[in-house]
Amino acid sequence: MERIEREDGEPVVKALVDNHRHFLAFLERRVGSRAVAEELLQSAFVRSLEKSGALRDEERAVAWFYRLLRNALVDHYRKQAAEGRALEHEAREATEVGPDPELKQAVCACVGELLPTLKPEYSELLRQVELEERSVPEAAAAVGITPNNAGVRLHRARQALKRQLEKSCGTCATHGCLDCSCQRRC
Repeated sequence: MERIEREDGEPVVKALVDNHRHFLAFLERRVGSRAVAEELLQSAFVRSLEKSGALRDEERAVAWFYRLLRNALVDHYRKQAAEGRALEHEAREATEVGPDPELKQAVCACVGELLPTLKPEYSELLRQVELEERSVPEAAAAVGITPNNAGVRLHRARQALKRQLEKSCGTCATHGCLDCSCQRRC
């Protein structure tokens, strides 16, 4: 990487910029992705610019910046773990909630007609889980994704179907298609 010389000769900032390649390699080895490493490094540089005025020694600044990068890695992995827990919860919830027999009888017949208007991956998962009553893990295996991913996709598919039903059927969809009055006569 080309060295950037600052006009004011600020040695701390120059030391950090000069070590950019080393910092990036340090992060990339730990996260396994250059894009993620670059994102973490850019965030750390922004934070360091806010505090670099208090640092006077270039060697200490580099050591301090590595500590900043380690903290950024910890935050990154904590965030990843929290997202993973949220996905697991969504997948569990999707598998635990079974169909209500009364609700199943009241479901608008428009659903079958509207499934093809959704993204194919949404339509396929809804068809398997809601219409064929397959379990989420079973449907996930059939489409080649993880059960966690299937739980999230199923949630998004249900939201997309809800929007389509409201567009197509109007207020009867908002009230659960009970006494449906849409033109399709659900």
